[in-house]
Amino acid sequence: MQSAKWKSFNTCITFYLRTRLSRKRIMETYSNHPTIRNWAEDDRPREKFMLKGRHSMSDAELLAILIGSGTKSESAVDLAKNILRLASDNLAELSKLSITDLVRVNGIGQARAITILAAMELGRRRNESEVLVRDKIKSSHDAYEIFRSTIGDRPYEEFWIILLNRANKVIKKCNISEGGISGTVVDPKKIFKISLDHHASSIILGHNHPSGVVTPSEADCKITKKLHDAGAMLEVTVLDHIIIGDDTYYSFADDGAL
Repeated sequence: MQSAKWKSFNTCITFYLRTRLSRKRIMETYSNHPTIRNWAEDDRPREKFMLKGRHSMSDAELLAILIGSGTKSESAVDLAKNILRLASDNLAELSKLSITDLVRVNGIGQARAITILAAMELGRRRNESEVLVRDKIKSSHDAYEIFRSTIGDRPYEEFWIILLNRANKVIKKCNISEGGISGTVVDPKKIFKISLDHHASSIILGHNHPSGVVTPSEADCKITKKLHDAGAMLEVTVLDHIIIGDDTYYSFADDGAL
């Protein structure tokens, strides 16, 4: 018959062996799911950025740097790929997502969602600053580039104008109104007050169609004619009206509709 002391010893040995076995199983489980830390150095997003430069990075790898770290089951790159899939692997679509949209991705909390959207907004502002270096409008495409950087990815309609001097150089651009998905209200009095206050010789109108379709509506045609006629009386020429869609645009002037 075993003594109480011997039984206690056996219990300790059994507990020790079971603990070692459990730890071994855990390590084997994690070894089957390697994290970024286990990757080759030039395959890790930050290290790859340092060694090969930003131009060597995929969209997912750049996004992974913003995310910072993954979860127990997915790396930061995996999370980035999940986010890109949500945006149809399109950065323009990614910029349209909200915090609510992003936090639906497993592993993305509010802080990470804000970081991603802040980066997208910086990119948009960078494009806007770059475009403003072009201080002279020479074609409808120049006007399109200015409007695109401002309202190209907005989920609702906005109406803007570009003010120009006699040499067709940009004085400034102004937001006239914001609306819904299908339209916005345009006040001619506001447009020409701003134009006269800044001594503009001419203006270019611009608004976006969130649907991506750039064909002008009947309302678009009416307001364009109304503003063109009013501008002629005030000696503020309406040079063009640009409708912004998904990476394309419609120009009333180019189409001979102005």
